[in-house]
Amino acid sequence: MDIQVGDILKMKKQHPCGSSEWEVLRIGADFRLKCAGCGHQIMIPRPKAEKNVRGVVRK
Repeated sequence: MDIQVGDILKMKKQHPCGSSEWEVLRIGADFRLKCAGCGHQIMIPRPKAEKNVRGVVRK
């Protein structure tokens, strides 16, 4: 999957704040994602992130 820093990922499941869009802050073995709704940041393993992506929006 071609994901770059700064892309917006639309995920299958929503964050508890109601947003399903995440901004990519860091890529590697893990992704650091920031919720577009509330700003919460998470680290998620690459395979799990790629499995849950529904769409990619270029910034």
